[in-house]
Amino acid sequence: MRIVGWVVAGLFTRRLWAGLVALWLLLPSAGGAALAAPGLCVGPVCGDEISRIAKYPWQLRLRVSDQENHRERILVDCRNGGISPQLGPVDRAYAAAVARRYCRLTWRSDAPSGAPRS
Repeated sequence: MRIVGWVVAGLFTRRLWAGLVALWLLLPSAGGAALAAPGLCVGPVCGDEISRIAKYPWQLRLRVSDQENHRERILVDCRNGGISPQLGPVDRAYAAAVARRYCRLTWRSDAPSGAPRS
């Protein structure tokens, strides 16, 4: 009887460890991975949570973040590519590149400057 108890305990322990390892590998946050995929990245800066302002259709609002966990919301004028605020914790060159790419993706190329995409 004692040998059967050890065999059952050994199988239970192996299955428990195998289940825990499988669960750890299947979790999206395993190993420090991000919980959600970023929207659009240029270099070390990614942008997501994009929204268009109804009153000013040429403006986009988006959240940018970098690999050092700096995050901020910026406002983009797609007519001239300007971003506001001009200073912030996220590198402005990469943030401007992300903003320009979002503007290119959301506006018609054949439309005159300032015309929203339909």
